[in-house]
Amino acid sequence: METLQVIKIKNKEELEQAFAIRKIVFVEEQNCPPELEWENEEVSTHFLALINTNPCGACRWRKTDAGYKLERFAVLKEYRGKRIGQALVAAALHDLPADASYIYLNAQIDAMGLYAKFGFVAEGDQFEEAGIQHFKMVKKS
Repeated sequence: METLQVIKIKNKEELEQAFAIRKIVFVEEQNCPPELEWENEEVSTHFLALINTNPCGACRWRKTDAGYKLERFAVLKEYRGKRIGQALVAAALHDLPADASYIYLNAQIDAMGLYAKFGFVAEGDQFEEAGIQHFKMVKKS
């Protein structure tokens, strides 16, 4: 029986595990420029998904001038399809301050269905970020 848990990162070792997952998914798999991948780390709240204590996914949120932005959702290829992305979104949303009124993210097109399950709605035009097509999505419910 696989046990899935999402923890709020509280030390350097856990943060390095999250960074390693993001490096594999974004830099190696999706060819994102590494210099775009590592920004705003110190002002973000990070999460790590574990299956049976094995790190398998990561994400973060941060406060911006616009509101609260959910970012850097990454799940290792061999763990996809196990609801890890859903667990990460739920954990990040649950952790936001109670008064977080404007919550948004930039969704890769193939991940839009995941965010829609949590009440996010696409706004504006499709755009490219790090060579990948995205839509801005805002939480409406």
